[in-house]
Amino acid sequence: MQITRMAGTAVPSSSIFPELEPAEKPTAVQAAKHTVRSKLRIVSEPVDRNAATHVRATVLSFANMHRYGDLWGAFMRARKEVFVDRLKWNLPISDGMEFDQYDTPYARWVVIHEYGEILGGVRLSPTTAKVGMHSYMLRDAQLGLLEGIPTDVLFFEAPVEDRILEATRLFITDAVPAERRLAVQTVLMENFASAARVQGATHVIGIVPAVWSRWLRRLELGAVPVGPRFEIDGTRSQAALFNVIKQDGSAKER
Repeated sequence: MQITRMAGTAVPSSSIFPELEPAEKPTAVQAAKHTVRSKLRIVSEPVDRNAATHVRATVLSFANMHRYGDLWGAFMRARKEVFVDRLKWNLPISDGMEFDQYDTPYARWVVIHEYGEILGGVRLSPTTAKVGMHSYMLRDAQLGLLEGIPTDVLFFEAPVEDRILEATRLFITDAVPAERRLAVQTVLMENFASAARVQGATHVIGIVPAVWSRWLRRLELGAVPVGPRFEIDGTRSQAALFNVIKQDGSAKER
């Protein structure tokens, strides 16, 4: 993908949320106002909680991962299977684990698992993070520091606020059968929101693959698009802002 470098604030140009993309691409100011005022609430279909009876959510950090044996390693190997083996993303790999420059002590990893098997997860990072030349993925992309993600990934300047976290590497594995996916997705999204709130966040921003558009038809979730659609290694994506303050969840950093 050809990357266009940008001077100053992002501007609209060229997916999880195709139905959420504005009919006309707004200016940066219009998009910012739309983000503040708008929220989509989608009525969810009933979730079979029994399908997730034994599913657990654990929030890992550098400080606590030693308590959970190989859970973090298994999670990073599952990420490699999803993003490298299945989606064919060009990402760093070591010892069968996928990782990047954002897997730092700033991060928290929400791991969904059952009897030791990884079912899904997501990485949460503060938008105030700073490690060398890097901050967080969306901001670094906007500053032209990343290949494969356009500099106009957002309609406005990337936020740097304590109350906003970034979500990346959101996934459910192929090990989850179709009849259980909704229940497992629900556990992930509830605990994704809960873990964000534990960190003091009210909103989470992130790039989400198109496959997750199905979730918004099934789960109660407040979200608005905050960038144009684009492709990452053939996967259609879009930046979105999630409201997590009203989501119920039970994950705690232990």
